[in-house]
Parts: sequence; structure tokens; C-alpha cells
Amino acid sequence: MAVSILHRVTGDGMALVGLFVLLWWLGALASGPDYYAWFAGHAGSWYGTVVLVGLTWAFFNHASSGIRHFVLDTGAGYELDANRNWSWVSMLLPIVLTGALWAFILLR
Repeated sequence: MAVSILHRVTGDGMALVGLFVLLWWLGALASGPDYYAWFAGHAGSWYGTVVLVGLTWAFFNHASSGIRHFVLDTGAGYELDANRNWSWVSMLLPIVLTGALWAFILLR
């Protein structure tokens, strides 16, 4: 149940917050270097980083639970132990992937 709820929440979050950030970024690109620098200052601040990390986690969570649901649609993984284990994997893997991606971004 938690995987299904997180799948819906992350999809809605990416649609709403991600669309806002994307449109703001595109608007900043089209508005010139001064406005883009203002945008980059906000995106690079602590609260901008929190939003971007949250969007990254939402993407990985939504993708991993989507892959889990795809496998379930093939008829595999309905045994209780397998279903429970893959549910945990689909909730923990996005944390690991988000951490790895942001470690790569921030430490390069």
C-alpha cells in the first residue's frame, strides 16, 4: 500500500513542482543572463538544492515503483515474501540512487 501511495504522490509532485521548476528555468534562459543568474542563485541555494534533491528522489522512487508494477503486470512477484521484499527494495533503492547521484554532482 505504501509503495502505491508513494508512486502516486511522487508522480503528482513531479508534475506540479517539476513543471514549475522547468518553466522557471526555461523562462530564465529566455530572459537573459541577469535573470538566469538570479534563477541560478535560487537554485543553488540550500532551499533550491532541497527542492532539486526532492525532485530527484521523486523521480527515482516513481521509476522504481513503476518498474515493480510492470513486473507485477507480467504475473511475477505475487508471492507474499517476494512482493514484500521488492516493495522494500523499491522504497530504499531511490534513497541510494539519489544519494549517489547528488554525491557525484556535488563532489565532482
